[in-house]
Amino acid sequence: MKEFSVSLKEKIKSVDFVVLFSVLGMNILSLVILAGASNEIGSRYLIVQSIASVLGIIIMFTISFLDYDKIIKKYGVWIFGIAVFFMITVVLFGEGDQGNKAWLRIPGVPFDIQPSEYCKFLFIITFASHIKKVKDNINHPKNVIALALHAGLICGLVLMTGDLGSTLVYFGIVAIMLLVGGLSIWYFLGVAALLVIASPILWNSLSELRQQRIICGFDPELDPLGYGFQALASRSAIAAGGFLGSGFFGGTQYVGIHSNFADFIFATLAEKFGFFGCFAYMVLMGVLIIRLLWIARIARKDYGAYMCMGVVAILVFQTLENIGMCLAMLPVIGITLPFLSYGGSSILAMYMLIGLIQSIKSHNQKYFFEREKA
Repeated sequence: MKEFSVSLKEKIKSVDFVVLFSVLGMNILSLVILAGASNEIGSRYLIVQSIASVLGIIIMFTISFLDYDKIIKKYGVWIFGIAVFFMITVVLFGEGDQGNKAWLRIPGVPFDIQPSEYCKFLFIITFASHIKKVKDNINHPKNVIALALHAGLICGLVLMTGDLGSTLVYFGIVAIMLLVGGLSIWYFLGVAALLVIASPILWNSLSELRQQRIICGFDPELDPLGYGFQALASRSAIAAGGFLGSGFFGGTQYVGIHSNFADFIFATLAEKFGFFGCFAYMVLMGVLIIRLLWIARIARKDYGAYMCMGVVAILVFQTLENIGMCLAMLPVIGITLPFLSYGGSSILAMYMLIGLIQSIKSHNQKYFFEREKA
């Protein structure tokens, strides 16, 4: 059946502006926080974040104008191969600290690259396509094993880099996409039972650093000057902000927090702009998530809906975990707050995902008189 001939003007009109304005609102809030940092480091972060944001917006629109269905059908296998290649490269040559080597430092390039962030985009595309292919018989053991190997390869490589935070996010993506794809709840219960049984072995396999981070994450008072310091300092900064905060250039508590513009930027936001600023971010994130659920519901193809839900999983898991650790309620595992935390890789990867969502939305009515179930 003949495709529409869509002009650039019509493509721009097809952009989902609720999604766009929600994302831009959070991104602008991030830049405002960095601009309010009255020091040289904050200024450098602002420049990097601004450049990454502009590039991200360009990439988002570029992806949104592409037909995701055609790209995946033609290059699906290659996309998965690129994801595996990226993660093997970072496992072999990655650098970092405290047992985490999730970064690639390329000679001559003035910034580091975190491949696991970009692979979220690649993984969601290929895993959604895989679920679509086996959807009619997804609960057959052969198909379950194939899906497990697909997900396990990427998740295992991410885990090998020592990036526990990203690994947990990938597990969340897999769980949500499989649940929406129709996998029986009994498989989830079986995996949960195996994890409970294997928990002593898994716990002993963790380094002392990660064990203490987890323990003190739930009760930071156990080591207030050591493993619990970050969480307690973050909570103090949040409390110091009150309702309206200390102002654009205000705040002193956040200065002593490590990664106060990255993983702990929520504490910086709270001290500078108080409950009002935090509420604004959460409203924007809530609107974005609800809109993505709606786009998933009306998606022309089933695997378009699966991809939407994969992005929802990222937003939900990262937001809840990040805010939880900033409030000293969850372990500090090093995870960014979507569209708010400083980081070129994080911002670019998130805009790539939003570009995918825009492509799904804008190509929703591609054919005349046709309803697709694939």
